[in-house]
Order: sequence, then C-alpha cells, then structure tokens
Amino acid sequence: MQKFGISTALLTPFTQNGDVDVSRLSAHALSVLKKGADCVTLFGTTGEGASIGTEERAAAIEALLTAGCPAEKIILGIAANATSDAIQQVDEGQRFGVNDFLLLPPFYFKGPDEVGLFDWHMEVFQGTNAAARYILYHIPQVSGVGLPVSLVARLVVANQGRIRAVKDSSGDWDNACELLGLDTVTVLIGDERILHRAVELGAGGAISGMANLYADRMKRIVEAAQEDTALSEEVTRIVSVPVIPALKSVLAQQSGDPAWERLRPPLTPLDAASRALVLGDGAGGA
Repeated sequence: MQKFGISTALLTPFTQNGDVDVSRLSAHALSVLKKGADCVTLFGTTGEGASIGTEERAAAIEALLTAGCPAEKIILGIAANATSDAIQQVDEGQRFGVNDFLLLPPFYFKGPDEVGLFDWHMEVFQGTNAAARYILYHIPQVSGVGLPVSLVARLVVANQGRIRAVKDSSGDWDNACELLGLDTVTVLIGDERILHRAVELGAGGAISGMANLYADRMKRIVEAAQEDTALSEEVTRIVSVPVIPALKSVLAQQSGDPAWERLRPPLTPLDAASRALVLGDGAGGA
C-alpha cells in the first residue's frame, strides 16, 4: 500500500470576535510542515470542521496558499449530510487546486444500512471532478455513523484510483486489523497509541490531532514503527476529557499563545479539573 506519512489534523484558531483566525492558522500550518508533517488536513474533526461556514472555508484555503502552503500539501475535510453540499465543498477545494479530501459520512440519520451509505458515497464521487481523491473516514464515536469494512471494500473496488486511503479513528484495534487485511487500500490510523502496531502491519501513516503538538515525534513513530510511550500517555489523558478543548489548551501552553484556547460553540472550555489533568506534570514531555 501507498506510504502516506503524517498529516496534521489542524486545530482551527479563532479571533476574539469568533472568526476563523486565518493568520494564526496559516502560520501554524507552515510550522507543523517545517517540523516534519508531510501535509496538513484542514477542517477535519480536530479542526471543528462541521462548525465552519462555506465562506470561511474558502478564505482559510486561500490564506494557506498565500502563506506558501502548497495545494498538494492540503487535505480538505468534507462534512455534510446532503450530497449536493459535499459536492460543493469538494468543488470549492478544487477551485483552489486542492484535490485530496477527507470525507465524513452523512451523520444526521443514525443507523443507515450499507446500501444507503454506498449510494451516498457514490453520488459524491460521481458528482465531482475525476481528479478528486478521497480518504474515507471512520469515526463512529463522533459521527454516529461508521463505515463497515465490507463497505470500504466495495467502495474501493467501485472507484479504482479515486479512494486514496481510509482513516480509522475508532481506536478499535480489531477493526484496524480487518482494514489492513483487505490489502486493497492504504489504512491511516487516528489513535496515536496503536499507530506503531498498525505501521508494523502495513499502515500508511496517520492523520493526527497530536501532530499539532508533536509533528516530529509523530513522524518518528511512522518511520520506526515504535511507540512513543510518553506521547501515548499524554493521548490517554487528552482523550479522557473533551479532546478538542484539551488539544487547544496544550497548544496554548506550548506556544505561549492563549488565543489558541478559543472554541466555537457548541464546544466549551475545559473545566478546572480537566484542565489540570491535561496541563499537569508530564504534559508535553519528550
């Protein structure tokens, strides 16, 4: 399978009045690339992508490109229920030269069967330019809608060359192994604690929220297929509380820039106990 490496699932900074802070976002994207990330993923789950409006998305993509982030280094997160909205988001990315997309399944109607999910994905693929390449996105604990391994297999066969990878963010080791066993699509891992094990079995890399903090260390995990135990311990602390506020709190501490703690509703800051847990002794250790 194709070697993918590390993509930083970019956190999205906001200004004091709640707008996307495109200046901070662009600087952060360039910083993680310089530290070892192979590319960046814009407006995925970690980036609060489902809360970002259409006009804001375009302004952010343009800002990254203007700052010097190449279009081929950007993966654009797609979060929509209507296929027409998903197609519009893809078309917008392609207008800026972005051709790689992390495609969240439709997340409003819970419990759709495999036929319905297959048809939804096919409508998106068939409604977009053939140059668009997709990373299927399995994160059922957030979206409420998972991608069965059998569905992934069907979509890969039906769309030769258009599905670049599948991202498994379930944290379920057995599911990751089943995906790796297909041997037809590059598998990316969302849970950094099992990444080294998956790489040993042929995983292509990761789209990682922790790469906002430690792009260089994440890169070493993929290259050496060895666990970074201190990083794994920090992941365990972070996932024990609301993840996005936790990552933003650690990045604010790490960078000395409190503006990173701003969130967009419905997300809210960590309570005092959770904040102490993720920012206490050991956070950010090498």
